Amino acid sequence: QVQLVESGGGLVQAGGSLRLSCATSGRTFSRYAMGWFRQAPGKEREFVAAISWSGGDSTLYSDSVKGRFTISRDNAKNTVYLQMNSLKPEDTAVYYCAATSVWGPSSSNERAYAYWGQGTQVTVSS
Repeated sequence: QVQLVESGGGLVQAGGSLRLSCATSGRTFSRYAMGWFRQAPGKEREFVAAISWSGGDSTLYSDSVKGRFTISRDNAKNTVYLQMNSLKPEDTAVYYCAATSVWGPSSSNERAYAYWGQGTQVTVSS
């Protein structure tokens, strides 16, 4: 069992930055690939970014955030991060982190993820 707790959400003006954190329980964090998803009001949850067990260059991004968001992880701290720069009003959503034992193209599919956090609200004002 893996428990995930997101933090770092809030209200920011367009063009600003936020860093989300996702702290995980247990000693098996390094065995999981991690992902970030988001859900805007009235919309389906969508993939944002994912990172493999080892991190580094093994990352995936949605086209809508590529070049603006950066996912990273610190296995010593059992934490995954999402640095969000150049935020836009359309980035407003509840952001969720999730854990999966799968790494590959399917890591952008929410059905690959077995464990989810409760979400953190990000609101970008224009």
